[in-house]
Amino acid sequence: MEQFSELDGPPTKMSGDHVSNKMKIAILGTRGIPARYGGFETFAEKLSIGLVERGFDVTVFCESGDTSAPATLHGVNLRYVVAPAIGSLQTILYDARCLWEARNGYDVAYMLGYGAAPLCLIPRIWNTEVWINPDGLEWARTKWGWMARTYFRMMEWASVRVANRIIADAEAIAASISSRHGELKACSVIPYGCEVIEMPPPVKPLLEWDLEPNSYYLLVCRLEPENHVREILEAFQRSHSKRQLIVLGNHLLQTRYVEQLRSMQDPRIRLIGAVYDSAKLTCLRYYCFAYLHGHSVGGTNPSLLEAMGCANLVFAHDNPFNRETLGQCGFYFRDPLELAQAIDHAEHEEDDINRLREAAKSRAHTYYQWKDIIDRYATMLERPSAESGENRHQQP
Repeated sequence: MEQFSELDGPPTKMSGDHVSNKMKIAILGTRGIPARYGGFETFAEKLSIGLVERGFDVTVFCESGDTSAPATLHGVNLRYVVAPAIGSLQTILYDARCLWEARNGYDVAYMLGYGAAPLCLIPRIWNTEVWINPDGLEWARTKWGWMARTYFRMMEWASVRVANRIIADAEAIAASISSRHGELKACSVIPYGCEVIEMPPPVKPLLEWDLEPNSYYLLVCRLEPENHVREILEAFQRSHSKRQLIVLGNHLLQTRYVEQLRSMQDPRIRLIGAVYDSAKLTCLRYYCFAYLHGHSVGGTNPSLLEAMGCANLVFAHDNPFNRETLGQCGFYFRDPLELAQAIDHAEHEEDDINRLREAAKSRAHTYYQWKDIIDRYATMLERPSAESGENRHQQP
């Protein structure tokens, strides 16, 4: 990543209303914590706990479910909201209810995702500052039909006009949004973080899949076209590798794309489903020979960061988001042929791949540690917007 920047707007109420009290932050837009579902939930958990440790009063809004669900998590308040089961509108209505509940009593309402962007006006009417994290280019995902893509384009348009601040997780995301909507009045670029694994985890979890360290490549993602899963599988079929390719993702989905993936016959390729146990997932990451990353429409992708934190050799799809995150610490591919050639090259270049592994881990340690990411949020929250207009450059 070439730089982190902040372009700030006018002062808001949070510089005066809570001088002697803890600043109150609401985090919305996820299923809730503890994290069990995806990157946004992990981010919400890490950020909320970190801000509480720095003296903030933080509430994470969660989907209502188990009646025995805890009221707090490591000092973070958990507030449960019912998500009515009405198909595609469920998420929007859930976000709407969360925004209504968060309309008053908070200094900042931080919405993760822009699917309900116009409704973010609700807290603003009550003079609560609203931040929105767009989480990539949702309208560019090929899984959506034209109506959904049009809807998400409209939501992106609304988000930059409704929010007091846009928080992009990559410079490339901020630049992309600015190219369509003009200069953003207040935009901060703060990536996600990752854990840098210093001590080898237990090897035992590998036995569940009859694996040995260094005997397999790993792919972790939702099985969707914009993640280039089919191209990665085609490349592995072309390669001469004797190792296995372990694919983590819901391979039982009844979609045409996943059915095509299941039909690709190769004894080296194993679709083993989603793995949510963090210890098992860390084990699978740490001991893989290399990590294959095909994401193309997000920003700073958590899965890529986690691979870097495990000192993985990374093969990443060639796009601005991945290059900003990984830099020169891995291989890039644009099509199955390039990836197949890169795989075959890596199988015989031990010195080269060891250098890249160490470089990826060093980059994660320098730029993507959770402590540093949370410190940047805390600094941004603690001072009036008008006083934070400088750019920050952190060159890799």
